[in-house]
Amino acid sequence: MSQRIVVDPITRIEGHLRIEAQMNGAKIEKAWSSGTMVRGIEIILKGCDPRDAWAFAQRICGVCTLVHGIASVRAVENALNYSVPANAQLIRNLMIGAQYIHDHVMHFYHLHALDWVDVVSALDADPKATSELAQSISRWPKSSPGYFSEMKTRLKNFVEAGQLGIFAKAYWGHPAYKLPAEANLMAVSHYLEALGWQRDVARLHTIFGGKNPHPNFLVGGVPCPIDLESDSALNAERLAKVQNIIEQMQLFVDQVYVPDTLAIAGFYKDWASRGEGLGNFLTVGDFPESGMDDPASYLIPSGAILNRNLDTIHAVDLNAPDQVQEFINHSWYDYSEGKDKGLHPYEGETELHYTGPEPPYEHLEVDQSYSWLKAPRWKGHAMEVGPLARVLMLYASGHEQTRALVDMTLKTLELPLEALFSTLGRTAARTLETKIVADNMQVWYDHLIANIRSGETRSFNETLWEPSSWPSQARGVGFMEAPRGALAHWIVIENEKIANYQAVVPSTWNAGPRDPSGQPGAYEAALQDNHDLYDPEQPVEILRTIHSFDPCIACAVHVTDPNGKELVQVKIT
Repeated sequence: MSQRIVVDPITRIEGHLRIEAQMNGAKIEKAWSSGTMVRGIEIILKGCDPRDAWAFAQRICGVCTLVHGIASVRAVENALNYSVPANAQLIRNLMIGAQYIHDHVMHFYHLHALDWVDVVSALDADPKATSELAQSISRWPKSSPGYFSEMKTRLKNFVEAGQLGIFAKAYWGHPAYKLPAEANLMAVSHYLEALGWQRDVARLHTIFGGKNPHPNFLVGGVPCPIDLESDSALNAERLAKVQNIIEQMQLFVDQVYVPDTLAIAGFYKDWASRGEGLGNFLTVGDFPESGMDDPASYLIPSGAILNRNLDTIHAVDLNAPDQVQEFINHSWYDYSEGKDKGLHPYEGETELHYTGPEPPYEHLEVDQSYSWLKAPRWKGHAMEVGPLARVLMLYASGHEQTRALVDMTLKTLELPLEALFSTLGRTAARTLETKIVADNMQVWYDHLIANIRSGETRSFNETLWEPSSWPSQARGVGFMEAPRGALAHWIVIENEKIANYQAVVPSTWNAGPRDPSGQPGAYEAALQDNHDLYDPEQPVEILRTIHSFDPCIACAVHVTDPNGKELVQVKIT
C-alpha cells in the first residue's frame, strides 16, 4: 500500500521544516524536505556599510549565534585583503570552538537524545544499578545511587503531575526505544545537568564579545582590547575565567558526552547501516593557526570527498564560478535567466516567488517548486556538510587524533569503517569532533597567553578601517566551519556599499530540495536510505535521521524566526 506521510513541523530544531515521505509498504521510497518560512536577509544587506554587515547577518539565527558574524567579517576582510592580528585570530578560534562545544552538547542531550532515550522508562530504573552503569563508563562524580535516586524522584513528580513539560509530546514506549531503564535514567539525568552546564560555558562569548547570543565582532580584529591591568579590557581576571570555562567544557565532554554517546550507540548498532544517502562530503576548512590566508595551518582542512572514496580529497575553490552554484528548479525563487540555471553566489539572486499551494494544504507540489531553500551544488554534486564531513576529511587527511578516536569508537562498538556513513556515524562524528575541538581550546588559549606575556597585545588592525582606503570595487568570500557544517558568505562591494550579498549555509546544503537533474538533497537522500517505519503514526525513525544533521532551517532560508513548536503533527494520506 502506497501512502504519503507528512511530518510538519519537525520539532526540536531551529526553524520550520516539513518532511513528506512516500511509502512503499513500511519502507520510505521517496522523501522531500521543505523549508516553509522565509525572510530575505540578503536583500536587507544591499546598500549597507560592509563594516556593519556582520550585525545584520548574525541575526539570520539566534541558535547558530556567532557563525554568521564570523563569516561576514571574514568576507569583508577577504574582499579588502585586510589582515587580522594574531591575538584576534586566536580569540576568534576560541569563540568558534566554544560555540561548537556548547552547540554539540546541547544538540545531543536536548534535541537528539530523546530520539533514542525513553524518558518515561527511566521510572523503572534501579538507582543502584544506574550508578554501577555510570561508574563503569566514566569517572564523573555525580554518579552515586543517592544522586540517581534523587533524579528519579524528580522525574516521577513530573510524570505523576501530568506535567512532563520539556519531555511532553514524544513517542515514549515506542518499540524502537532499546535502552534499558538504567541507561535511560542516566541519560535523563545528564540531560538536566547539561542545562546548567550550557549556561555557564556560554559566558566565554560574553568575555570576548560582550554578550551571548550575538556577541560583538569587528572587521579587522575583535572588539576586546587586551590590558591586564584595566577593568574595561581583557584583563588577567577575565582570562582566568576563560581558562576555567575551558576546563569545564573539557571535563563534561570527556566524562559525560563521549561516554554517553558510546553507551547509547551500543544499543542501536542497526542504525550504522541506514541514513547515509549521498556519499559526498564537503568542508571549507577552519581554525587557522596563522591566518585565513594560510590553509595549511587550518585544524580542519578544506576539500571534497566523492562516492565515499577517502583516498582522494578534491580541492575546493569558493571563488571558481563552476564549483559552488545554487539551483532553484524546485525552490520558490526566480532567476533572471530562468529556473534551470545555477548561479555562483557572486552573481546570486534572491527574488522570492511563491508558487506553491495555498495553505493549509495536504501535500507539497513536489514535481514543481516545494521549498524556500535553494539547492547548492559543488561541481554539480549534491554534498553533505557538517560533523561527519569534517571527521571524514580529518581521517582521510591522516589527522592523528581523529584516526585514534574513530578507531577507538569503531572498536568499542565492533563496527567497520563503513559504519561512519550512516545516521549513527553522523551522531558519533559530532561527539568525536567536540572532543577534538575541546582539546584544541587549550592550545589556542595557551598561545594567546604566550603572546600577551611576550608583550604582543594588539587585537585590532586599523589600517583599512576607513572606506577612503578601499578600492571602488571589491569582492570576497568569508567562510568557516559552523557547527552544522560548511558556511560561506560572498560579498560584492561597490563605492563603499554592499552591492550584492549571498550566504550559502550548512542546512541549505543538507536540507535543500532536488536540483534540475533530480538529485535529492542530503536529508532527502538519507531518508531514502534503508528506512522502515514500525508505526507511521509515530515516525521516530524519520526524526532520528533528520535530527542527526542538527537542522537549522532559520539559517537555511536566512530567516529570523522563533524556535519550532514542541508539537509534532503527522498526517498520513
